Amino acid sequence: MFVIYYLKGVGHLLLGKMHKQRLTTLLFISSIVVSFTSIYYLAKGMYPMSVGMSISELSTCTFSASVLIDKVSLAFSSTVTLISACVFMFSRHYMQGDPHYWRFTWILLSFVLSMNFLIYAGSLLMMLIGWDGLGITSFLLIVYYQSGSSWHAGFLTLLINRLGDILIMTSMYFFVLVGFSLLFNYSNEGLPAFAYLLGVASLTKSAQYPFSVWLPAAMAAPTPVSALVHSSTLVTAGIYIMIRFMLTMDIPYSVASLFLFCGGITSLMGGVCAFYENDIKKIVAYSTLSQLGIMVFSLGLNAPSYALLHLFTHAMFKAMLFLVAGAMLMASFGVQDIRLLGSITQSYPLLMVFFNMSTLCLLGLPFLSAYYSKHAIITLMWGNKINFISLMVMLVAITMTSMYMLRTLKVINWTTKSHIIKYKFEAWLFYIPYVVLFMWSMVLGWLFELLDNTYIINMVLPSSRELIMLLGLVGGVTAGLMVIKRHSSLLVVNMFYMSPFWSNVVFNKVSIHIHKMELGWIEPNYLATTMLKYATMLHQRQWWPSRTMNYWQYVSCLAILMYWLY
Repeated sequence: MFVIYYLKGVGHLLLGKMHKQRLTTLLFISSIVVSFTSIYYLAKGMYPMSVGMSISELSTCTFSASVLIDKVSLAFSSTVTLISACVFMFSRHYMQGDPHYWRFTWILLSFVLSMNFLIYAGSLLMMLIGWDGLGITSFLLIVYYQSGSSWHAGFLTLLINRLGDILIMTSMYFFVLVGFSLLFNYSNEGLPAFAYLLGVASLTKSAQYPFSVWLPAAMAAPTPVSALVHSSTLVTAGIYIMIRFMLTMDIPYSVASLFLFCGGITSLMGGVCAFYENDIKKIVAYSTLSQLGIMVFSLGLNAPSYALLHLFTHAMFKAMLFLVAGAMLMASFGVQDIRLLGSITQSYPLLMVFFNMSTLCLLGLPFLSAYYSKHAIITLMWGNKINFISLMVMLVAITMTSMYMLRTLKVINWTTKSHIIKYKFEAWLFYIPYVVLFMWSMVLGWLFELLDNTYIINMVLPSSRELIMLLGLVGGVTAGLMVIKRHSSLLVVNMFYMSPFWSNVVFNKVSIHIHKMELGWIEPNYLATTMLKYATMLHQRQWWPSRTMNYWQYVSCLAILMYWLY
């Protein structure tokens, strides 16, 4: 009976007779089926498999389209499709009044498909398709509302991600050097330079310092998009590529040091900005920055398996946290300031349960999903010989996580009740994605421990280090519960002065030069007047032969140049 209804829905979709909200229900069911199929093959323990075909040949280099299926790609794909299913179901309610509902759903589906292209990519061509597909579809989703702020955020995101695209394209030289375009089977020749290119490209896509400014700006997108972008897709693409690279090859020490620095600074910056922020969506966005910094820090510790585990666990509870934030926006009719949302969860007990669970997962409460990954990274950090500054920066960043999340938890649950209008949700259908993410947020770390216990380490820390960790946790919780109102500063608002740099110094100047270039191509008169202006300037400064024929120095320089060339 289920198959009959499913095929009927597919037929209506192809014929264009489907109700717009049934489309997301169909996508929810399809994503669930794909996710559990991946989980089945993952639990079955199938061997790695690569399927590809040759596209073209250039001298001794062969370019091919290849798909790599192993336990890493299956696990990540199942995570992405499961979260996508929940986001599709949530958007059924959140975007129901949107006049362009179909367009939004198809762009969101293209975004998910691009991420899966990247996950299963086994060659450079497939990786570029997924990488560029993510950039294009994310731009379309960010500028979806077509306001001035959304256009600025979209182009800022596109500009920073284009830097990573340039580095990826530059790395093609090394694939030509080794003679093939398959990923994750590298030669030692040119490895350090390739690791730098791929590492910096992953930092741009994962919003690490100093490329972090686009992630809070991407909040201009609809909330379902934010739940997908900040949990398991766009921001994790660069980290996933580096994890695949590090699982097969060792990165140079200098690249690992770069990851330690960028990861620590990003995690600290995200925690500090979230502590001073009052916008609920930006608080969750800054918490994503903080957790991404922990993952990159784990890569700097040469522990890609720990970073992968934290990526999985973080994706589940962060998606649930964003969906709860979206429900609060629906309940308050668009109010995002937490000072105006006091005790809003008391009117929605189920939302209180989901919000508290996602917050406790983010804090790393024992036996929840993030406990298994976050504490493993902290323990490994203590056991590695890293510099003292990186160690202290990460400890302060972890303490800041407790501070800003407990502050948000207190404001949302236990402060003075707000007097905003309350929205009444539908019955059980609205809470389906929350229940799914709630269950996986509780048991995901435990399931990975059963499937693969190779990441578990036995390490006895000195009592002084255990005391430092305990004091940091207690201090962060205490400060978060005591402090609600904080006066912000220019340093925090500008994300350590990165926002004015990328907006004014880079974005505006690049836009001006592009505008001039387009005018030059389109308007010949503009090009002629511009050239005349520069010619006049050269003549006035005597950089051009004057009527006295005083040009012997130019001829001399030209003669020297020609002699040197030929």
